Amino acid sequence: MTDNKPVVAILMGSASDLPNLKGAFELFRKFDVPFTARVMSAHRTPAEACEFATNAEENGIKVFICAAGMAAHLGGVVAAHTTLPVIGLPMACEPFNGIDALYSTVQMPPGIPVASVTAGKAGAKNAALYALSMLALSDATINAKLKEFRKEQTAIVKEADAQLQENLANGTI
Repeated sequence: MTDNKPVVAILMGSASDLPNLKGAFELFRKFDVPFTARVMSAHRTPAEACEFATNAEENGIKVFICAAGMAAHLGGVVAAHTTLPVIGLPMACEPFNGIDALYSTVQMPPGIPVASVTAGKAGAKNAALYALSMLALSDATINAKLKEFRKEQTAIVKEADAQLQENLANGTI
């Protein structure tokens, strides 16, 4: 990216979601993709969430990640106020451990799409990678970095398998 103007907006329904989002922050920093992160609730600050979503495109945002638990309406509220892509990230919390948030995220009515990833920390990383793949469609630098990242992931798994095979062969496990 050529400037530091955020192109990704990460919205979380509660500050308690922040620890789960750090992996997404790390990935955007690794890829040199500017992002902003905000605490905005579909239920407790609906006017602010709607205003932010409505003005996002003119402010340079290209994709949203919306993390929310329980009723998890944040992604849907944002999607209702923009045509930008929205990735819903269900957050696990009591009493249903995230299944309620998952259902709220994937049960969008026709015409207001919200993509969904797995809940929690793994979902945050996948949401970031999904957003990066969208941005890579029009940014050759991000595209190249994403391809290199995938190669690194492959190498990590191959190395783990080689180590396992060696340990099995020499009887250390």
